[in-house]
Amino acid sequence: MLAIRDLEVRYGRLTAVRGIQLNVGTGEIVCVVGPNGAGKSTMLLSVAGELSPHAGAIDFEGRPLTGLATENVVRRGISLVPEGRRIFGRLTVDENLRLATFIRSDAAEAAADIEKIIEQFPLLKERRYSPAGRLSGGEQQILAITRAMLTRPKLMLVDEPALGLAPLMVDLVYDLLTGLRDDGMTLLIVEQNLQRAIAAADRIYVLRDGQVQLSGSVEDLRDSEQLEAAYFGFEGAAP
Repeated sequence: MLAIRDLEVRYGRLTAVRGIQLNVGTGEIVCVVGPNGAGKSTMLLSVAGELSPHAGAIDFEGRPLTGLATENVVRRGISLVPEGRRIFGRLTVDENLRLATFIRSDAAEAAADIEKIIEQFPLLKERRYSPAGRLSGGEQQILAITRAMLTRPKLMLVDEPALGLAPLMVDLVYDLLTGLRDDGMTLLIVEQNLQRAIAAADRIYVLRDGQVQLSGSVEDLRDSEQLEAAYFGFEGAAP
């Protein structure tokens, strides 16, 4: 579904990622893990159209994404749940959800989708007409994910979904994400927590210093010493 080839992204003279090769197959959860500053979010924002690559190619369903505006990336079927959630705190939960449907032309179905989500998540239903800024961090993350769901994406990009959340809320968030995969959605998730990625993903890419250090299926890497070596930068990590 998604193919990244030789991706290079720069901030001025600083090269944030270089030579990235990454594939995401239909119906997979692929997790990109690595320490702070590894280039994970830069890669994700490039797919979403928020950053322009210096070199390389990004294809979605066999068609190029590179150079498309973010709005057109969304129209192609890709939705981003950004790091920090970026919910609109002064708007109500309901208004935050409705904002996600403005890009859709099927107003009646969009309204029906909102009602389904409200019924599915009691924590949103209870606070539907309250400012979203009053939600806890975990509740805001649920709102951010459900807001992305309302664009009806084929591929959801999720940046650091567990960041700053209590363990119980992390479990709830990942239950939601794996449930989306089980319902047929494809997900590319950026995650710092290696064990959380192992528990959720079908395949893993390890980024460090802007490059892919290791990749493979969770089945193959779960008990591999190479996985931690690549993540932490120990000697002996396989290229």
